[in-house]
Amino acid sequence: MPFEITPDLPRELMPVAWLVGDWAGAGVVGYPSMERDLHFGQEVEFTHDGRPFLAYRSRSWLLDDGERIEPLESECGFLRVHTGESGRAELEFLLVHARGIAEVFVGHVEGASLSLQTDVVARTATAQEYTAATRMYGSVEGDLLWVLEMAAVGHPLGAHASARLKRV
Repeated sequence: MPFEITPDLPRELMPVAWLVGDWAGAGVVGYPSMERDLHFGQEVEFTHDGRPFLAYRSRSWLLDDGERIEPLESECGFLRVHTGESGRAELEFLLVHARGIAEVFVGHVEGASLSLQTDVVARTATAQEYTAATRMYGSVEGDLLWVLEMAAVGHPLGAHASARLKRV
């Protein structure tokens, strides 16, 4: 499904215009501390209100034979774009998770691909140990693909989750 650039989209957001909209799909989550990989469903929204940032919201749930079992993760935040010294689009992605973690990612845009790494991680006293992450988002055949690596619970940075989402 093609996307449309609306007249109210701020100039600063043009490098990430392909993200704007609602997305839904499924993915896989795993980690060394997990007994096995699990499948999940996900809905993601990237929206704007005319100001120079995208609002982000994601919710996911565990799947069993394609059926929703239980909520998995909720996160929200803001994606800010600015022109770096090199002239390319630089990113700041601020995220807050319902599980007591706040993150600031920094990165850049290359065509229809975002590459991000944590700059700051903060967590509440009750949150699980979590120290760093990388995220990649890309448009492939019109779908939104993403990959998350994380360092947590005593493990170094490694593969954690990925999904393929379709525009809805």
